[in-house]
Formats: sequence, C-alpha cells, structure tokens
Amino acid sequence: MKHITIIGVGLIGGSLALDLRTLFPEAHVKGIDASQEHIEQAMQLQVIDAQGTLKDVHLADLVILAVPVDVTARILPEILDAIGDHTIVMDMGSTKEAICNSVTNHPNRRNFIACHPIAGTEFSGPNAAIKNLYRDKTNIICEVEKTAFKLQEQALDIFRNLGMRIRYMDPVSHDKHIAYMSHLSHISSFMLGKTVIDKEKNEKDIFDMAGSGFASTVRLAKSNPITWTSIFKQNKENILETLDEYIANLEGFKSLMEADDFKGVFKEMENTNHIKQILKGID
Repeated sequence: MKHITIIGVGLIGGSLALDLRTLFPEAHVKGIDASQEHIEQAMQLQVIDAQGTLKDVHLADLVILAVPVDVTARILPEILDAIGDHTIVMDMGSTKEAICNSVTNHPNRRNFIACHPIAGTEFSGPNAAIKNLYRDKTNIICEVEKTAFKLQEQALDIFRNLGMRIRYMDPVSHDKHIAYMSHLSHISSFMLGKTVIDKEKNEKDIFDMAGSGFASTVRLAKSNPITWTSIFKQNKENILETLDEYIANLEGFKSLMEADDFKGVFKEMENTNHIKQILKGID
C-alpha cells in the first residue's frame, strides 16, 4: 500500500489510519473530512500526512469510509465511479443493508468490501484516535462474495495483521442483530442520561452522586449525536422492534414492583445473570 485515503478522520477513521501507518510505514495517507478543523488536527497529530479530495481517490490503493452511514450510502457510488481498477474501498459503518444496496448494480462493486468493526469509544474527533483500537475486535464483513477475490484477500490480510477476528454475515441479518447488540444500548444510555438530567437539575448533585454503575451505564450517552442519528434512521425498522421488546420488559419489571412481587424481581435478575457467562472475557 503506497497511497491510502481516509474519508472521515475521527475516532474510527483516525484510529485505523494510525494502525495502517504502522503496518505500511512507506504509505502516504490523505484525509478527507467535512470539518477543516478535523483535518488540521489530524495532520498535527500525524494521523494523516495531507488533506485529500474526492477527485483524487483514483490515486489511492485503499479508500476507507468512516463517516456517518447516511453519508456513506450517498457518496459511495461516486467514489466507486472515480477509483482505479485495483483500488480497495471499504466502509466501517454500523449499518450495512442500505450501504450495500446503494452499490448493488455498480460496475465497480467488486472493488468494495462492506465492513463493520465492532470497536469504538464514546469519544469523537481526531483527538480520540488511538492505536490498536481494533486489536482483538470482531470485524463483520457482508457480501464478501461480491468483492473481487484478489482485493478481498488483500483486505483480509490487513484485518488479520491488525489483530482482528473475521465474521461473515448478510446485510439484513447484520442490521437486525446489531440493533439489539449495539443500537439499543446506545438508546438506553441516551435516555437514562436524559431521565437523570430532566430530574436532577443540579449538575453538582449528579456529579457527586454518580457511582461507577451509573457512569458505565450512561457512558454511551457521550457519543456523537450526528453519527447515531444517521444510524437510527437507517436501521429504523429493526430498532423499533427492539424498542418494543425492551419497553415490554421494562413494563413487566414495573408490574412486578407494583405487585410487591420481589420473588419475581429476583427471578428476572437471576435469569439475566446468565449474561455473565456469555460475555465472559469481554471488557
């Protein structure tokens, strides 16, 4: 890899850029971002070497899209229009169906590999970029059979060298499962934060009384609203289904409390404790 272009130089794109600079020390890394401030920060932090434009993506060996998923679906066809024959284009989005559908019939579909690395933090921007963010994380790849074999092998080598586990899934299944495993938890965190802010008007009280349980549960409420609004919009139907089930569980728990059925409350929590075994070993 001699020329790499990162579209979106925040946490996801910036962290990948740092790892790719280590993996390919001779590569020239360009960054594209809607925020000029982010570009300047990324250059100052040596996340990228220079600012790029969509017009010069044909020079890149690898193009990475790490922007809100609605933006990816919109600009991906334009990028595939402009690339060279041997350019690999990959996205890092948390939804896959709309993005894959946007290029289903594109003549350069074979150059695109649809990815979702299950990695990140609640922070955003180039300052949030960290090395080894992706090590020991799972990367879900959708429709790999639609990517040219030689290009997919190059991409898979990159993922393996970054220390990632690979899992394959179709876009529809991905979006349904990720609604439960990621999108719902973000909504829960945002709404827990909202509930506390609405009730506890004194910010000092919130700070002083917030224990580690509250802090860990509400951590995701620090996430970028621009990123997550676009995800919720693209995965609306699946998210609404998860919300119906989640709300039903909350209402069921409330009913047990109202009925003074604390044996039932205990049983609900005891049954859910099984999650400890499922998630054993995950930080």
